[in-house]
Amino acid sequence: MGDETGKRVVTRRAVLRAGGAGALFAATGCSTGMPPVTAPAIGKQRPSRDSLEASLARIADPAGEGARAFLTVYRDDARGATDAADARFASGTSLGPVDGTVISIKDLFDVAGEATRAGSRILSDAPPARVDAVVVQRLRRAGAVIIGKTNMVEFAFSGIGVNPHYGTPGSPADRRRVPGGSSSGAGVAVADAMCEIAIGTDTGGSTRIPAALCGVVGFKPSKARIPTDGAFPLSTALDSIGPLATNVAQCARADAVIAGETPWDLQAASLDGVRFGVMQGLPLNDLDRTVADRFSKALTALGRASAKLSDLRFAILDDMARVNSPVPLVSVEAYAVHRERLAARGPDFDPFVRSRIETARSVTADYHAHMLEERKRLIRAMDAELADIDVLVLPTTPIVAPLMAEVADPDAFIARNRLLLRNTAIANFFDLCAISLPMPPASSGDLPAGLMLVARNGQDHRLFQIAAAVEKLFA
Repeated sequence: MGDETGKRVVTRRAVLRAGGAGALFAATGCSTGMPPVTAPAIGKQRPSRDSLEASLARIADPAGEGARAFLTVYRDDARGATDAADARFASGTSLGPVDGTVISIKDLFDVAGEATRAGSRILSDAPPARVDAVVVQRLRRAGAVIIGKTNMVEFAFSGIGVNPHYGTPGSPADRRRVPGGSSSGAGVAVADAMCEIAIGTDTGGSTRIPAALCGVVGFKPSKARIPTDGAFPLSTALDSIGPLATNVAQCARADAVIAGETPWDLQAASLDGVRFGVMQGLPLNDLDRTVADRFSKALTALGRASAKLSDLRFAILDDMARVNSPVPLVSVEAYAVHRERLAARGPDFDPFVRSRIETARSVTADYHAHMLEERKRLIRAMDAELADIDVLVLPTTPIVAPLMAEVADPDAFIARNRLLLRNTAIANFFDLCAISLPMPPASSGDLPAGLMLVARNGQDHRLFQIAAAVEKLFA
């Protein structure tokens, strides 16, 4: 881990003294064309500096996972930002619902003046980014305290969460187990209270898988709502950006900020009469005992809350599998991103990541275009199939977090990775929005497992309202 250079720290601290977070935003090239918002302080319980120092102490704790969960820590900049937030709080003003909130960002987001590593040694000496990623700009403008960059799977291409270059943070429930990926450090950072909210990306489940395996909430938005400018790409068609947090409300607040939307007051929906479609077939195959038992109990709880549950089978999932065979769309687009890099530095890749990308070596541009057209057709078909329900419900992952020793074997890695991505990838392929919630454990020793709610494209706010109600029910 390392701090920003002294020059950047001094510059930002000087800007903070001169004009607060709004001036900091402008000085770092962060502009969305909107003036800073001044509003009453929203729900702030204590000075931000106290929260930040507690987070920094947890990151620095040698007995914890901070050295593996974070690849960069912005200690001085974060302290300057918290002092500015506390000054606003003392004066009775606020920049919005995340003002003073300690937030981490995934290692693939551009930060001005730094190389964007994307979890890889290959890019550690890449030319520095000229400006912050759009979502980072929006967070700064909203007064967020960006504490650091979290670890991730190299180039965001695995649901396991392993990184052989920078180390793998252990799952909070059992440090011998993987945290889930690709936003591995994000899930651990939130679960271990090293930040309040983490911003990750989700191409096939990369916010929701670590959320499920680490026992927190992870959200994947409708793709078009949040710009990916300044986020290192994996798949242009599938990449999306979303938050992880300990509860639905925090995710909703962060989501509004990074989407550039006006903050809104999240109210839990009534579950009475809400139409839940319980996906049958493939999404329920090969569930381990923990996930199966908890999913059954979750459905029982929903039924007792007067939700309308109906079993649904989707033949369209077979069409999705056909489009992704013999090579998945994500691999095809990842190969386009990394073709030259593989030729120049192939041995420096994580071998698991490299092997997944290279499966697309022989796919032509014409076939890629055909895949995209088929996907567009299936997106329209799925949207029509979902017209009569409010949300789909299914386990986020069919298994709990595998042991690190288990996935060290290549065959086991491939099998577990396929299982972890299987359910979550549905939402990405069909351009839906989705959220993973922790399912209540039967006992204190149970490993975390996630319940996934999925809604039609553009129904993000409604999904948050239903998720807040389910969260309340589980509590």
